[in-house]
Amino acid sequence: MVTSDSTGAAFFDLDRTLLRGASGEVFSDAMRAAGLVSRTIPGERALYQLFNTIGETLPSMALARQAVTFAKGRSRAAVQAAAEDVADRLVGMVQPFAESVFAEHRLAGRPIVLATTTPYDLVKPFADALGLDDVVATRYGVADDGDSYDGTLAGPFVWSAGKLEAVREWAVHHGVDLSESWAYSDSVYDTPLLAAVGNPVVVNPDPRMVVVAAARRWPTLNLDVSPGVRKLPLLGVELQQLGMLFARPSLVPFADIKIKGVKRIPKTGPVILVANHRSYFDPTVIAMVVARSGRTVRFLGKKEVFDAPLVGQLAAAMGGIRVDRGTGSDEPLKAAAEALAGGEMVALMPQGTIPRGPAFFDPDLKGRWGAARLAAMTGAPVVPVGLWGTEQVWPRSARVPDVLNVTDPPRVTAKVGSPVALKHKSPNADTKRIMKAIMELLPPEAHERHEPTPEELARTYPPGWSGDPEGEAVRRPGTD
Repeated sequence: MVTSDSTGAAFFDLDRTLLRGASGEVFSDAMRAAGLVSRTIPGERALYQLFNTIGETLPSMALARQAVTFAKGRSRAAVQAAAEDVADRLVGMVQPFAESVFAEHRLAGRPIVLATTTPYDLVKPFADALGLDDVVATRYGVADDGDSYDGTLAGPFVWSAGKLEAVREWAVHHGVDLSESWAYSDSVYDTPLLAAVGNPVVVNPDPRMVVVAAARRWPTLNLDVSPGVRKLPLLGVELQQLGMLFARPSLVPFADIKIKGVKRIPKTGPVILVANHRSYFDPTVIAMVVARSGRTVRFLGKKEVFDAPLVGQLAAAMGGIRVDRGTGSDEPLKAAAEALAGGEMVALMPQGTIPRGPAFFDPDLKGRWGAARLAAMTGAPVVPVGLWGTEQVWPRSARVPDVLNVTDPPRVTAKVGSPVALKHKSPNADTKRIMKAIMELLPPEAHERHEPTPEELARTYPPGWSGDPEGEAVRRPGTD
């Protein structure tokens, strides 16, 4: 978490840190379009792909160092114009959660500075479009005519130790204390800069930086996923994605799980996934739905899950969002809204908890307002999921699921519906619309009034529960 301190600054590397991949290919296209470069360098695309995969290499930086000589005689104005033309394209490549980090630094009154090897004239329009405060970059010398480059460097080559030198010069000129500053980079070659600031942050580390970050205990951040989400070193995939490989009905022989309508979940962009709640087995089935969608999800869960040893840490590492309804805090909704702003999918169960006693058998589902409020805040579509039969696998009265019933496993269904049409005027009315959409996805027996037997009622209570079942039956939608 960024803390307030006006004497520091925040320095961000460009490629593979702020951007998804390398900017070189974009600038190369722009230079060709402007007639500044006549042809493609053999192997250029492969070089960019290698950079995107493993980060900077000594050969690639040697070529970058020699680029100043190739620029000799080129029009500076033409280069600047080409950079202006692609600034918006580069802004579109910015990692989705970079803005939330910027916001924290701005709130602390800390200037945000782009620190990159890329030539100043190429990146200045991008930095301006992104609203950054300044740029520390390699500068090319300008000839006496005032427009063409002269083939020399005006200052250090801003890479590795040269980047640290340039940042130090900037800090002295602007009265910034590096010991109170932050630096963000993916590259092992930025180790000198990261070591010089008080708050180094490793972003999307290259394979060598993974080792350095572990040895120096530098925090690692991934700006393409929600804060706190962990990725597997070197592989660059979320821990959740690994878990999703095992979220398959075929791997659960004690339940006959049928899933329908997954294609209704948008492939990209923000989505709020909502489902009814019948059993502790529900999250497992929802995980199977999400796995089939090919996406990852940020699940809002009760604080008890996050407080549990190991399980809580794993839930947080997978992007879970802790909800403590007793505090009345809006922080869970804010975290979910940030995830949606980054184009992620958020899942929650509007009922909040599994209904107990007679309420469990009520065909009229009641929910809390969280999903409706989140949709109104973000404009994200709300996609309903109807779950049925999960309580036959793991009733509320049992501490563990019935994993031995493999000869006659109970039928469990999960049906995904179309996005709910909401009006965003009343959270109460929109919550009712959401719950109605979920109910419409349930089988016919879910809509019939049923007088439960004592045995059926007993299965809806957790072991040792001593609450008021009649109170549960009349609970109305809440404001959280």
